[in-house]
Amino acid sequence: MHLYRNMSGAGLLFFLGVSLFSTSATSLSVKPPNILFIVADDYGWNDVGFRNPDVITPNIDKLARSGMILNSSYVMPVCTPSRNSFMSGHYAYKSGLQHTVILPQQAACSPLNYTFLPQKLKELGYATHAIGKWHLGFCSWECTPTYRGFDTFYGFYNGQEDYYQLSVAGGKDFRDNKTPVNATGEYSAHMYARRAESIINDHNVSNPLYIYLPFQSVHEPLQVPEMYSNKYPNVKTESRKTYLGMVTAMDEAIGNITKALKAKGIFDNTLVIFTADNGGWVTFAGNNYPLRGGKTTLFEGGTRATAFVSGAGIQKSNSIYDGIIHAVDWMPTVLSAAGGTPDPNLDGIDQWESLKTGGASKRTEFVYNIDDKLPEVCGHAAIRMGDYKLIDGYPGFYQGWYKPDQVEQGYYGNTPVNATQLFADKMMLFNLKDDPNEHVDLSKKLPDVVSKLKSRLEEYHKLIIPANFPPNSKASAPQNFGGFWTPGWC
Repeated sequence: MHLYRNMSGAGLLFFLGVSLFSTSATSLSVKPPNILFIVADDYGWNDVGFRNPDVITPNIDKLARSGMILNSSYVMPVCTPSRNSFMSGHYAYKSGLQHTVILPQQAACSPLNYTFLPQKLKELGYATHAIGKWHLGFCSWECTPTYRGFDTFYGFYNGQEDYYQLSVAGGKDFRDNKTPVNATGEYSAHMYARRAESIINDHNVSNPLYIYLPFQSVHEPLQVPEMYSNKYPNVKTESRKTYLGMVTAMDEAIGNITKALKAKGIFDNTLVIFTADNGGWVTFAGNNYPLRGGKTTLFEGGTRATAFVSGAGIQKSNSIYDGIIHAVDWMPTVLSAAGGTPDPNLDGIDQWESLKTGGASKRTEFVYNIDDKLPEVCGHAAIRMGDYKLIDGYPGFYQGWYKPDQVEQGYYGNTPVNATQLFADKMMLFNLKDDPNEHVDLSKKLPDVVSKLKSRLEEYHKLIIPANFPPNSKASAPQNFGGFWTPGWC
């Protein structure tokens, strides 16, 4: 017999009132998730244990398998453009950051009129912390993390540095908030893990927590304590052995941070997002096999990221998600997961519902990059629409398929202008569903598809902002600031 049929009018009203109160109370008691957003620098597609059993990453593997491995998560070919997209939800080519990366001496940063993700999270009551590599500009204090939404910052401003000496290009580069920090000889991955543990231990759990953790690892220079590289006695190429040791040291750091979340009692309500910022750098032992190319190219090996989501809100576990995600999507997606409302004018799409349920991606196309500044050392332009990908012009320096112990010599920054111009009128078309490793160029066979994608790419091209890639400034010299790379010269 139906429950309601045995109730008087008053009893029914009382029942409904209690039910509504209970539902309301339950909804109010649901806390927004803590969010740990991890970025692995120059991390190869083939450099993680859940794809390659020769790589020792037990902590990353466990997190990934407890959630969803993202099989079609895309980033930019190099560091700065991806980080700009993570923080702002905007494409690099609309931000003036499409041409390689911000160099130490350049007066450039991510546009100051952009609202960064941590700024929006602070409006929702989050405590916000950044630990690691910034690489979004520092010539003015307004470009730096604690002016762009982070309560604290512990790390370095530039794109790379010595892992022990914490210096690059003739200057020291490490900060605790705005305070310069001298190196003690400690390995940077250990420093970052310890700071993250401290933040977690001291966190007031009445507020949600956001930690942005862009590791220095595994960007060159190739450096790691021997205890980690010695875990790979069967790897014969010395640079590859060191690189894999760096991967395992990073994995250990992630494991220590995970333990801290559990000890604090907040792990179960923490959403973990992990992504590379670009593919592995082939010259420095990163590996993307069987994908084609690597960092600094528009091929899949440079732009298809090792990534996963795990923890709070993710309903599927031990699964692989094939839906398309792009770097610009992380800003609105994380904001939505936190209970915020994303700006509909962003390039990024809110994919939170899709990731929560494992449902269809809301994205069917994206731009890999558009760069008109010669030489286009990281590739000229590429677009994906559905299963098809079109590369327009120069694809980037690394154009082959590189096996794990195969370290390619050469440096993309030495690419002459005429090398890129040889590709000026060349198109390459791939069906990524049938040919994810880009072996078969279909451009001659499917001219109508080429025309369709080229036309769409030209529409995007109309929105390009000229690359903000100024000459080096002498005003940046660390000698002007006590030996540290320091804001205040632009």
